[in-house]
Amino acid sequence: MDIIIKFILSSSVILIMFSLAGLLTWVERKQSAVMQDRIGANRAKIFGFKAMGLFHAIADVLKMLSKEEFMPQGANKFLFNLAPYLSVVFALIGFAAIPIGDRLIIGDRVIELQAANINIALLFIFAMMSMGVYGVVLGGFSSNNNYAFLGGLRGSSQMIAYEITMGAAIMGVIMVFNTLDLQLLVRAQGDYLLNGWLPEWGIFVQPLAFILFLTAATAETKRTPFDLPEGESEIIGYFVEYSGMKFGMFFLADLVETVLVAALMTTLFLGGWQVPYLHPDGFHFPWGAQIVLSNLPVTILGVLSFFVKVSLFIWILMAVRWTLPRFRYDQLMDLGWKTLLPASLLNIALTAVVLVLLK
Repeated sequence: MDIIIKFILSSSVILIMFSLAGLLTWVERKQSAVMQDRIGANRAKIFGFKAMGLFHAIADVLKMLSKEEFMPQGANKFLFNLAPYLSVVFALIGFAAIPIGDRLIIGDRVIELQAANINIALLFIFAMMSMGVYGVVLGGFSSNNNYAFLGGLRGSSQMIAYEITMGAAIMGVIMVFNTLDLQLLVRAQGDYLLNGWLPEWGIFVQPLAFILFLTAATAETKRTPFDLPEGESEIIGYFVEYSGMKFGMFFLADLVETVLVAALMTTLFLGGWQVPYLHPDGFHFPWGAQIVLSNLPVTILGVLSFFVKVSLFIWILMAVRWTLPRFRYDQLMDLGWKTLLPASLLNIALTAVVLVLLK
C-alpha cells in the first residue's frame, strides 16, 4: 500500500511540475507582452475560443512533433539522441525531494507530501541539477559543429562557476536550521521572531544568502541575462543542430529547471508550504485570536501556499529575463568567481560569528 501511495504521489508531483513548465511557454509570452505593452500570443484557438492564448502551448507541441528531425553528418548518433533526454530527466528527478505540503492524515495513515523522503534531500537535488550539465555538454559535443561545441563548453564552465556559489550560499541556511532534510528545514521555518510576529523564514535570517542564491540559480537555468550557452546572436548554442521534438526537449528542460529553482527557493527561503500563523491545529495569531481547523484544510492551505510562492518566484525570474540584457562572457565569469563566490564565503563567516554570539 505504501508503494502505491508513493507511486501516486511521485506521479502527481512530476505531472504537476511538468505541466507547470509547459505552461511557462504561455506565461513567458504574456508576461513579456504586458511588460512591453503588447497583446501577446492570441491567435491559436479551438472552436473559436482563444483562452487568452493558452492554446499556443498545445500548438507548440504539435509543431515540434510534426517537424522533421535532422542529424548532421558526422554526429555521434547515440550521444546526439541521448543528450536532450538527460537534460529533461535529471531536472524532473529533482522534484522528488521537494516537500509540497505537510503531513496528510487519512484515518490511521500518515502521508508525507514529499515523493522521496530523503534525509539529505538538499544534496540529492544539487546532484541532479549538476547531472543536467551532461545533456548540455553531450549535445554540443555530439553535433560535430564547432559552434555547438563552444556552447557546450560555455554551459559547463558557467554551471561550475555558479553551482559553487549556490552551494556556498545555502551553507548559511544549513547552519541556521541545522539539517539537510528539506521537510525538517521547512518545519523549522515554522518558528517566529520578534515575539511571534515575523516568521523565521530563510529570507529573514539569511537575506544575503537569498540574493546570492537567486542570482546563481538564475544562471543555473541558462536564461537571460545568463544565456551565454545559447547566445543566439553569437553562436546559436549547444542545440544549434537539433530540430523537432529534441529541440523542444532542450527548451523544455530550461523551463523545468526554472520551476525547480523556484520550488527550491520557496523551500529554502520562503518557508515552503508554511503559512504565517498556521499551525497543525489551525491559526494562532500573535494578538491572541485562534481559528481551529482540521488536518485536511490545514494541509490544503499549505499546498496552495507552496504553489503561490513558486508562482511568485517564477514571475520574478521571468521579469528578470525580460528586463536585463545578456552579459558578456567575461562579465559572466567575473560575476561568478570574483563577486558572488567571495560574498557567499563572507556570508558563511558572518553566519558562524552570529551563531556563536547568540549561543
